[in-house]
Amino acid sequence: MNVTELNRFEAGTEVTPELLMEQGIVKNPMSGIKVLGNGDLTVKLTVKANKFSQSAVEKIEAAGGKSEVI
Repeated sequence: MNVTELNRFEAGTEVTPELLMEQGIVKNPMSGIKVLGNGDLTVKLTVKANKFSQSAVEKIEAAGGKSEVI
């Protein structure tokens, strides 16, 4: 998934694999989630995923958020 897809969440949201599945962004969080850096992120979020690209981490942090590897 790409960081641009995270803009649908309100600032301050903790984005978990379960939440991504509920929102229909991913189908099976058990297979692992990697966040990629395509697009822009404009909201401050805490994003929990299995892997992050370097550009995704930079964009999440630039928006004031955090990335957490789970």
